[in-house]
Amino acid sequence: MAVNYSAKEEADGHPSGGVGVPGGGAVGGGGGGGGAVKTRKPDNTAFKQQRLPAWQPILTAGTVLPAFFIIGLIFIPIGIGIYVTSNNIREYEIDYTGTEPSSPCNKCLNVSWDSLSPCTCTINFTLEHSFESNVFMYYGLSNFYQNHRRYVKSRDDSQLNGDNSSLLNPSKECEPYRTNEDKPIAPCGAIANSMFNDTLQLFRVENETRVRINLIKKGIAWWTDKNVKFRNPTGDGNNLTALFKGTTKPVNWPKPVYMLDSEPDNNGFINEDFIVWMRTAALPTFRKLYRLIERKDNLEPTLQAGNYSLVIDYNYPVHSFDGRKRMILSTISWMGGKNPFLGIAYITVGSICFFLGVVLLIIHHKYGNRNTSADIPN
Repeated sequence: MAVNYSAKEEADGHPSGGVGVPGGGAVGGGGGGGGAVKTRKPDNTAFKQQRLPAWQPILTAGTVLPAFFIIGLIFIPIGIGIYVTSNNIREYEIDYTGTEPSSPCNKCLNVSWDSLSPCTCTINFTLEHSFESNVFMYYGLSNFYQNHRRYVKSRDDSQLNGDNSSLLNPSKECEPYRTNEDKPIAPCGAIANSMFNDTLQLFRVENETRVRINLIKKGIAWWTDKNVKFRNPTGDGNNLTALFKGTTKPVNWPKPVYMLDSEPDNNGFINEDFIVWMRTAALPTFRKLYRLIERKDNLEPTLQAGNYSLVIDYNYPVHSFDGRKRMILSTISWMGGKNPFLGIAYITVGSICFFLGVVLLIIHHKYGNRNTSADIPN
């Protein structure tokens, strides 16, 4: 059997004719049928033939040195400004875990989830400096891993958004906190089940008399969470007991979700303490907003320097997993809460760039004018 095809066809990679077969026609494409010739050659376009224009920077002393100095001169002042602003934020922190025998909360260290009555302890402290602007009260937890994969997935967003069918038939992602005693749990899941439930009260001590400080519980959650992401079941909004009929409370909760607050617009799934807790933290040591203390008089600070008492209803056990609990009082600035890291990072990067610029400038001044070309013999 003979195979004949031209050199051009060989170069193109495909013979245009078929292969002769005894007793039959031609096998292959292109023969006498007049079909299009198949080819793997890319289209003659700038993109497929790699003829697109390109730009490649050439790093020279004239471009690199000014860049280092400009970055240094911009970053260092910005870092100093951010660092000074962060240091001007007042912050006071109290650890009330109670692991130390001398702590007033040591008696509550081994409290359990199903305690019939809360364990109350009082911690007295002194503010050396006044808090001038609005004060934010946070609770903080340590060694609590809200970023665990199964923990983060253990919720039903449809149920939390007020879907009636999901209320009575929660997602299987909530297991093992999906049902209890053959009743669906509302809200279901491990996140809701482990909700922080310590109660904190703050008093100012004046002449051995305690004056209670008003702690605002509304406005602590994100607006989108409060008004979009979390909704109560549809129906009579004034009768949450009927809306949640047929469900049961989470295992570790002392009372059902429709009894979290006495005010209808802060009860059930739209309770702001619950919403704040459901926004999981990325790190094992975190803080969450608990209450607001608003400034009433522009002539007087929000919290004057002096003696205070923190009264705690200790309900949340952390000793079993070596966790810690704390209360934080803090003001804020245009950049948020106290965070010196950002300012230090700017100062560090700016200083390194400025230092490298000086070093490279010296090297360029000392060695840049040398003739590095090799001598060519005659």
